[in-house]
Amino acid sequence: MANKRGKRRNFGSVRQLPSGRWQVRYREPETGQLRPAEKTYPTKTDAQVALTHIESDITRGQWSDPDAGAVNFQEYATAWLRDRKLADRTRERNESVMRLHILPTFGAGSLADVTTARVRSWRGKLLSAGVGEPTVVKAYQLLRALMNTAVDDELIRRNPCRTKGADRYDVPERPVLTVAEVFAVADSITPRYRLLVLLAAFTTLRFGELAALRRRDIDLEGLAVTVRRAQAELQDGRLFDKAPKSAAGVRSVSFPAELLDAVTRHLEHFAAPGRDGHVFVGPQGGQLRRSNFRDDWVKARKAAGVTAELHFHDLRHTGNTLASTAGASTRELMTRMGHSSSRAALIYQHMTSDRDRAIADRLGAMIRGGGGVASGTPGEDAERT
Repeated sequence: MANKRGKRRNFGSVRQLPSGRWQVRYREPETGQLRPAEKTYPTKTDAQVALTHIESDITRGQWSDPDAGAVNFQEYATAWLRDRKLADRTRERNESVMRLHILPTFGAGSLADVTTARVRSWRGKLLSAGVGEPTVVKAYQLLRALMNTAVDDELIRRNPCRTKGADRYDVPERPVLTVAEVFAVADSITPRYRLLVLLAAFTTLRFGELAALRRRDIDLEGLAVTVRRAQAELQDGRLFDKAPKSAAGVRSVSFPAELLDAVTRHLEHFAAPGRDGHVFVGPQGGQLRRSNFRDDWVKARKAAGVTAELHFHDLRHTGNTLASTAGASTRELMTRMGHSSSRAALIYQHMTSDRDRAIADRLGAMIRGGGGVASGTPGEDAERT
């Protein structure tokens, strides 16, 4: 309660300035020192109301230092990225998104300058400028994560990234091939990559997982491939194998028995030597690269007469759809795909190798019914150019 001079005992006061406006002064909760409020007020009553609100915030532990958000955005963002534990490729992508799409708008200002309205305007301008929606979503997610940390550091009161739906986008429906179309593409591609196409479709492994496979990861007796790592490529062209993003990524996936001959022939003619040799390598024996593989993929796709919109990754979508048709449950599909989720433990508890074998066997029946499998024994001299 204020006394006749506008003072609130042990907390703060209001006073009139020479300009005629009223100033609020209050004690900081940590230091106990008096400090002026951020702005002045036209009347004494307005100032006293503001003082009451500040006192209430401090009492409830909701007060934040108005000067805390004055931290330079770029300096904070640089330190934030540096201190995060990230895989090399993820760090490289995040740094690129930050540099190209976030810092040009917010870098010169302070954390407090990042308001909800500015975030909404920034996102709209990126989309209007033709930046792809997946990239805009990634930029928004990165900015939101940074500002969440700023909230935790008590530099700002709340996260300004509050645009509904900005953290996701609708993925266009991808084409799904029939079994016959999968084999049409596989038989149209250069022989050293035939198995790459078949495993992508019938085990749903990602390109990076296939590129990282070693001979010891192939179990010919158990008809399975084991994923232990995935290949990644940095912007400077360096290739390296990395651990999967989650425990769910390390998995053993059964392949149909109808692919055994193709697997055996490939290991005999095309895989690198030695137990640790890569299963898939280029014509000169080097590691498989997306950029080097792309031309072969495009030629095979055209020769097979399938949709021009088909990406190699769509084979994974095709395999998932075929496995679902074969009777795989949601949990079984997630396990085969290496999908990471909060239910991963439950997936591992209920997914068994016998059940996975049954899924692969039914896929094999679909292959037989779709007119696939048969192809002449390939050799280096039979490779198409």
